[in-house]
Amino acid sequence: MGNYYQDYLRLTVYVVVFVLLAAFELTRPRRVPSLPRAGRWFSNAALFAINFVLIRFVLGGAAYATAEYAAEREWGLLHDVSLSWPVDFAVGFLCLDLALYLQHVLTHALPFLWRLHIVHHSDLDFDATTAMRFHPVEALVSVFFRIGVVAAMGVAASTVLVFEVAVFCATLFNHSNVKIPPGADSRVRTVVITPDFHRIHHSVEPEETNSNFGFFFSWWDKLFGTYREAPVSPHNLMQLGLNEYRSAGELSLFSLLALPFNPRMGAYSFKKEE
Repeated sequence: MGNYYQDYLRLTVYVVVFVLLAAFELTRPRRVPSLPRAGRWFSNAALFAINFVLIRFVLGGAAYATAEYAAEREWGLLHDVSLSWPVDFAVGFLCLDLALYLQHVLTHALPFLWRLHIVHHSDLDFDATTAMRFHPVEALVSVFFRIGVVAAMGVAASTVLVFEVAVFCATLFNHSNVKIPPGADSRVRTVVITPDFHRIHHSVEPEETNSNFGFFFSWWDKLFGTYREAPVSPHNLMQLGLNEYRSAGELSLFSLLALPFNPRMGAYSFKKEE
């Protein structure tokens, strides 16, 4: 599948899923927003647009192209074993999701990566647009990381395409401000990440930020001991964002682009403040 059609498919699916979630957020919100939507949505959507264009023109379809290149040369661990297509797809999908979990942990553990990742965590509210709020340099780092995983594992190109669409839709969902009944949330989170599951990760409390790192499946947090079932404060009262950045003036689009270079790096999960 050509890069143009991949981009068209991705963007179409993203827009449809976002519109559906935004409608649910307006009719069944989990929390009352603390800031006007217009300014936040503009900044978050602008970051998404910058990242989409940047990756499209700099690294357009790079992970998919890497998968095709690796398949032609039989690179990667999955090319060294004989698996049926469903098993190959499942293993590839799981490997990519685990890799994103590990990458996410590293963005909190390594100061350089945390400086980039604070743009995402600086959002004072939590809705589907938060899933779009990533610094362009972090977006590029993520693509390069995924390219390395695809090449090392030999993940099939079709698996890469399905995963990238699925994980972004899942990220929109698990960042959404949608109210889900507790019973349904409990059942769904046994497999995939729900908004109540992931919202804890956006708490201002470092011990809560240092939890629930997953993107698609909830298993990794439970397996590696980073799962937190509930926040200390109720979901509708918990404070989100970063203690160091609470002013709306510090969170405009241009301020967000410059945020990684601010001397106030902020507390992060694996570093004790002095």
